[in-house]
Amino acid sequence: MITVFGSINLDMVIRVADFPRPGETIPTKGFAMSAGGKGANQALAVRRAGGDVRMVGLTGGDSHADLALALLKDAGVDLSRTGVCSESTGLAFIQVEDSGENTIAIVKGANGEVSVATAEATLADLSEADILLLQQEIPLAAIDKAIDLAKRAGAKSVLNTAPFQTDYIALASKVDVVISNETEFDALMPGLSPRAERARAFADEKNRLLIVTLGADGAMVVESGREPVVVPSPKLETVVDTTGAGDTFCGYFCKMLADGADPVAATKMAVKAASLACCKNGAQPSIPLASEIE
Repeated sequence: MITVFGSINLDMVIRVADFPRPGETIPTKGFAMSAGGKGANQALAVRRAGGDVRMVGLTGGDSHADLALALLKDAGVDLSRTGVCSESTGLAFIQVEDSGENTIAIVKGANGEVSVATAEATLADLSEADILLLQQEIPLAAIDKAIDLAKRAGAKSVLNTAPFQTDYIALASKVDVVISNETEFDALMPGLSPRAERARAFADEKNRLLIVTLGADGAMVVESGREPVVVPSPKLETVVDTTGAGDTFCGYFCKMLADGADPVAATKMAVKAASLACCKNGAQPSIPLASEIE
């Protein structure tokens, strides 16, 4: 079983030709609402990859919650440990420009209420056969406790360092697998030496598996004691929206690990899935099924 401990949002997405400059007012090219939140996105990616997954997090008791959970319910994600609190459901305001790049502003809402107590109440029965997938859109103390519970149970812990927060750096030394994009890794392990050298040093020092996603260039797999391996990305004629690509990568990668794939094979599948996710609008609607990749 893969357990995702993280955020649940409703995304408000507008399309623009170019991002507005400070003080500038521009017309939009469209608006849509869709389910999101890095935790929920990754849970759906695991499920669409064919894995068994449960989502642990919080929503508000409002109408936004139904929309935020709709695709997870339809896909058969286990929501029995998704709770409700007095805060509003988390919201994300996303601008997507014609190049496919995006900017995102987050209203934490219920995600900010996920706590140590939440982790203790929902993750106490993790086992050696489980994978715990985490991101950084919920409070640090809750993530830290979740990692400790996974370690105690012998479960494998995977931390996606997005969205990057300096206070969370210490968490990367506690987990079994770290997944960072190139910008996040450069903040996690700064220096003037080539990124591959710094990545190898990080993996060796921490004895951790490190995956650095490289956007259109694919991803780099760094195992302790081994030379980094770069997995190239398929070339896309058109990029529509990159919003859900990183979360798609994480979900597919964990599903492949759960199936016993080695890190390079898992990364190859995850890169393909993430590439396809760039071809549609929205975070969750863009996550492909495994059959689409095949």
